[in-house]
Amino acid sequence: MVLHTTPYSSACLHFLDGLSWSLVFPCYWLLDRLLASCVATSLEKRQRSQDPCSFLTLCVLISAPLYLLLLLTSLPFALLGFIIWAPLQTVRQPYLYTYLRPDKHQAEQGQAGLGGVGIGEWRPQGRSFCFSSANVCLLPESLARFNNLSDTHRRAREVGKRIRNGASRPQIKIYIDSPTNTSISAASFSSLATGFRHTSSLEQRSDQTHTINGPADTETEPFTECPIHPSGAADCPVHPAAGDQGSTGCPLHTDGVDTMADCQLHTAGANNNSECPIHPSGESPDCPMHSTGPQSVPGHHDCPIHGEGIQAKFSTDCPLHTSGVQISISAPEPDPQVEEAETGNHQPGDQAGGDTSSMTASRESLARYHGVDSGVGMTSNNTLSHVPRTSVLKRPGRKRRHGDETFDHDISAFFPANLDFLALQEVFDHGSTTRLRPQLHRYFPYVLSDVGRYGWKDCCSRFKFLNSGLMLASRYPILDARYECYPNGRGEDALAAKGALFAKVHVGTSHQEQRVVGYLTCTHLHAIEGDASVRCEQLDLLLRWGAEFRQSSSQPPDGEKVLEDLVAFDVILGDLNFDNCSSEDKLEQQHTLFTQYKDPCRLGPGEDKPWALGTLLDPSGLYDDEVSSPESLQKVMENEDGRKEYLVFPPSKSQCPASSQKGRKIPLKGNGRRIDYMLYSDEGLQQDWKLEIEEFSFVTQLAGLTDHLSVAMRLAVSTGEEEP
Repeated sequence: MVLHTTPYSSACLHFLDGLSWSLVFPCYWLLDRLLASCVATSLEKRQRSQDPCSFLTLCVLISAPLYLLLLLTSLPFALLGFIIWAPLQTVRQPYLYTYLRPDKHQAEQGQAGLGGVGIGEWRPQGRSFCFSSANVCLLPESLARFNNLSDTHRRAREVGKRIRNGASRPQIKIYIDSPTNTSISAASFSSLATGFRHTSSLEQRSDQTHTINGPADTETEPFTECPIHPSGAADCPVHPAAGDQGSTGCPLHTDGVDTMADCQLHTAGANNNSECPIHPSGESPDCPMHSTGPQSVPGHHDCPIHGEGIQAKFSTDCPLHTSGVQISISAPEPDPQVEEAETGNHQPGDQAGGDTSSMTASRESLARYHGVDSGVGMTSNNTLSHVPRTSVLKRPGRKRRHGDETFDHDISAFFPANLDFLALQEVFDHGSTTRLRPQLHRYFPYVLSDVGRYGWKDCCSRFKFLNSGLMLASRYPILDARYECYPNGRGEDALAAKGALFAKVHVGTSHQEQRVVGYLTCTHLHAIEGDASVRCEQLDLLLRWGAEFRQSSSQPPDGEKVLEDLVAFDVILGDLNFDNCSSEDKLEQQHTLFTQYKDPCRLGPGEDKPWALGTLLDPSGLYDDEVSSPESLQKVMENEDGRKEYLVFPPSKSQCPASSQKGRKIPLKGNGRRIDYMLYSDEGLQQDWKLEIEEFSFVTQLAGLTDHLSVAMRLAVSTGEEEP
């Protein structure tokens, strides 16, 4: 069980690989740019139609002949480099394992890294783990444009930023005492709190973290949300217009005025205010802000409305006190400066730098979920003792629990907090890998990247121009890994080394000093429509390879006697390129994979659960304003008409062309093509151990960066024991 930390076993081979690639790269880059200049995205076509003589059009007319001339000039050098490079690929390692080495301070604290999870004693009641999978479409520039995407290297860096920003935000848990109000779930996947700021995982982490790839981003955004009305309301009756200053001590306006005479919530020197600042007097006797009952409310001395000197009756709907609501926040503690030790093929492109020109809705969209630090008293265990209830009423939770469903499901604008494992597909471009990996390493200490093979593996295989495109990131140590390539690819899919990446991770240690481990599988199946038999063969191989990997990795080294590992979970993540509703995919839907592994979104062959959502976006609509940000895409996906407009659906033979919108086919049923899967198996677990889904989310945080929705799942592992 040796992990490959370098692409070659010797420094000499590594040097020859770098030399040969330096000769090939100019020709490769020029060819890529030449083809890219001939394929325009819908955004570029729109810009050219508005201004035919635009600067973009002139650049294309000038650059295309120049690229062609330089390409012809570089061909002899590329041929020489290819002769050296191709044979080296037969001895190249199938993946690169990189990790974040903790410094002395972190080692003393027992921390695994910036986002790492300490491997301590396995708790008797078990533990929950969070998984996510995303197809990020990081192809070479010319190929990405066929999916209506461009600027691959910028997108790679931005994908990494958004993932780590979403995963490192505080996890918010809301507990409600009322037995009748269960609309807010116990654990938050999407950010429900909006009235506070906690900097340990976002602002403070970014400020203090420095790696060899450059300092982390330090941009911050001011908090401008009103705790009473939703964002965007211009005429708020509670606080003055922008630019005005409120009175000192009032929690609903800023300091700057010595008296409270201008405060619309209370009058200086008065015990009662006859006028409600929310609605005119007499119009709404059931105002949740206050009530004019004769007796005071005990226990509301911290509420700015139900104060001790104000006559009001108890109101469970008061948005400014925390009756019956407790909010707790858990987030990784801020770490001191760490050094990112990537033991592998360092390239100049690994410099992630601080890209200050990141796209919108990355940290900007996170800002609305945080307020000023001084506004909330934070206890040592990160629990808010007195938080205005407006922090949860401002934006209602989007979680749903359908019928007899035992877990929550939602459409989230952010990756889940405290994400443990991340599987990515279509990270084909090497330059994108060197930009994405440093961003992920700021949260995930352990990463498997550059997975797959190039060239010829043997004399009978087809030449592979692209690797597998798989990448796996983990907060837990990786014990073993293996890559296998699907041998039956056809057409253009045969040019990439698509396959499966298997990993074994260490998640804890039992009382008997037994390791508690988990198995992860990341895969990407054949994509060409109509090749159901090819995908079924690949699923057969996937199951066989997975069983072989689990068996081989569980064998102790020769001559050693060790306790048997305890298996906590076995999860498959990836893009399977078929959905559970299309009539063309019936063969895959009935595969034995779904008897060994469970799909949280599936009812049976050909039938998904009503809340299940398609994950394949229509490329032609990627640049529409309605889906340009995570929040806007989230709103569109929550609307049935929006889903019909921007998701790809299985084609219907009886579809009338006149009923399509913008040329898109409108389905007769379903919620789009769900081709990104998260499967889990409870076979092979210890006796009395159980797996339960806590939450499942469709994530829109990568809006504008890929043509897929991401999926996330939180899996609880219970041991059947009780806490001593």
